Amino acid sequence: MQHQAKISGLTMDPDSNTPIVILTCEDDRTLPIWIGVLEATAIATELRGIRFERPMTHDLFRNFAEMVGADILYIEICDLRNNTYFAKIHFQLAGLEYALDARPSDAMAIALRTQAPILIDDAVFEKAKPPEEPVEALDDSEEGKKWAEYLKNLSPEDFGKYKV
Repeated sequence: MQHQAKISGLTMDPDSNTPIVILTCEDDRTLPIWIGVLEATAIATELRGIRFERPMTHDLFRNFAEMVGADILYIEICDLRNNTYFAKIHFQLAGLEYALDARPSDAMAIALRTQAPILIDDAVFEKAKPPEEPVEALDDSEEGKKWAEYLKNLSPEDFGKYKV
């Protein structure tokens, strides 16, 4: 089953200075996805309605899709493998439906520009859940123990306090 989500916030991971986009579904489940700085900028500028004199990459994609008559139907966060999220851009062209592999950050930037829904598959939420049994840290240095404690105490509510 898929769940419609919205981008409820962007924040920075305080330890790695990596941007995080927070997706929230109607059932209050959240999904944090660490993304690149350029992709975070593309998402933030669209959320804030900032326009540039020349089209940015995601604007160019939207413009090209419109020019050839492709309709972006929705984007789907469809998998999580080896700590990497996967997405697809679903579109219709000449009466046929297609799915294009994409990074979630690029797919979200395009969804914002085309007002396409963002969907998250149940399997992604299942794979993103922290393990229920205790996990032993591989790095037993002081730094590793600090990270293990930080991650152990992290909850989805921690992400919800950051708004766009």
